[in-house]
Amino acid sequence: MRYVTLFILSLIFWFLLTFEFTVPNLIVGIVASVICALFFGRVFITNTYKLLQPQRYFWFIVYLFIFIWECIKANLDVAYRVLHPAMPIRPGIVKVKTTLKSELAKTLLANSITMTPGTISVDIIDDYLYIHWIYIRSEDPEVYTGIITGAFEKYIKRIVE
Repeated sequence: MRYVTLFILSLIFWFLLTFEFTVPNLIVGIVASVICALFFGRVFITNTYKLLQPQRYFWFIVYLFIFIWECIKANLDVAYRVLHPAMPIRPGIVKVKTTLKSELAKTLLANSITMTPGTISVDIIDDYLYIHWIYIRSEDPEVYTGIITGAFEKYIKRIVE
């Protein structure tokens, strides 16, 4: 089932990229999707039935809006720090505990943090993410964990787990 699901998703992605519905494009898309499914099917998600649950798509759309809003806020914060004459930064690496269990969820969280300006994910070890942060607002792990992952983690949990 994983191979078939990956084939279908790859073919849909192919048509979204090319947006051309001709016979040659269909043949190339099918061949590329088959190759993708054969090579990457064994590492694709195991519970493909989750892809058929519509509430996950709803939460993904909500997550996109939350992510865009957090990126806008982070962009303004970084712009303030760069343009301020004193350049108020307190960089450092913080250790953030996550409640996410699946590797896919942790990776999505780490990538979301990295794509937000002012932070970059350095490493994931067990249930901990190591994040480089341009301005460490608190020394308390509970506080900075809430600041960094609070907006993302609960939605990722609804989407992936």
